[in-house]
Amino acid sequence: MTSRLDWWTRNRDTGRSALFQAPNPAILVFFGSYVLRWFTGDNLDHKLVFVGMGALIAWALDELIRGSAPVRKVLGLVVLSWEIVHLFF
Repeated sequence: MTSRLDWWTRNRDTGRSALFQAPNPAILVFFGSYVLRWFTGDNLDHKLVFVGMGALIAWALDELIRGSAPVRKVLGLVVLSWEIVHLFF
């Protein structure tokens, strides 16, 4: 069981856990836009939603393409699928 879990969660190059890593800039932009929405009015809120959505799509694509472990690639695929559906429906 441990070897299967390690295969899903470990970085192939370093062997370290890939679950807890420093966030990349795209996810920081997403969280920043989310927090800013608490303090802005309706005019800027709508724009910040799209900034956050774009940042999350960029993050998901980055994880899907360059994810360091299969669990991160699957998470990128799930988030990208969710955001695309949310964008068009």
